[in-house]
Amino acid sequence: MPVMTRRKALLVSASAAAISGLTATPAAGRLKQSVARWCYSKIPLDDLCRQAAEMGLSGIDLVDPPDWPTLRKYGLTPAMVQGEAKIPTGWNHKENHDALEKQLRVLIAQAAEAKVPNVITFSGNRRGMSDDEGKANCIEGLRRIKKVAEDSGVTVCMELLNSKINHKDYQADHTDWGVDVMKGVDSPRVKLLYDIYHMQIMEGDIIHTIRDNIPYIAHFHTGGVPGRHELDDTQELQWRTVAKAIADLNFQGFFAHEFVPTKDPITSLRQAVELCTV
Repeated sequence: MPVMTRRKALLVSASAAAISGLTATPAAGRLKQSVARWCYSKIPLDDLCRQAAEMGLSGIDLVDPPDWPTLRKYGLTPAMVQGEAKIPTGWNHKENHDALEKQLRVLIAQAAEAKVPNVITFSGNRRGMSDDEGKANCIEGLRRIKKVAEDSGVTVCMELLNSKINHKDYQADHTDWGVDVMKGVDSPRVKLLYDIYHMQIMEGDIIHTIRDNIPYIAHFHTGGVPGRHELDDTQELQWRTVAKAIADLNFQGFFAHEFVPTKDPITSLRQAVELCTV
């Protein structure tokens, strides 16, 4: 669809929603787009939800249970929930398993009751641990919660992060390692959160890697490299091409924008939504 036609379609959808009183009208296109709350923390949540719904977003990431009613007021889904999960403290160290299992059981129950699709979890930092040992420990730990996730219809997503710039020593820093963990856990409700920003830094070859591993991916995050800023021509990737490649795989999860805007935040978010409406 030409850019101007697509923009007109978005404006028409937003106007129709306002008239009907249904403020959330998903953007035209094949991807369910979301946005990470923390990137827009200076904007009151109610304002962010209203504007997100008007521009065609379907959800907001990383919003905890007390704020879910605000999202629902605008027809938005809490697309990814973090709860008490901490990036450095994860499943790769067995001494964390009991606490993580307890936390996730509570969060999964809350998510299931509210029809929230995904909760986040992390491998944790290496702290001298080999990749093979960390992998085995993550598999053992995640197996402890896979049945409750399956029974609840909630997907537990282990996030892939870069250990080069942002999260030094993080273990799940390559797709192959994360996919090996998912194969070992062997559950339709334990999958990867594939953060495109992080994996572009660590390994590149984004589209080929996604195509090869899409059965193990439940959720995407965006963010321009370098800097995790706008999805524009200052960045390494052709984001419209990436979005189209994911849509062509009939991906049914959320494609969430997690970039830190350097310009007017709502304008930057709207431009990203339009760019990735494919």
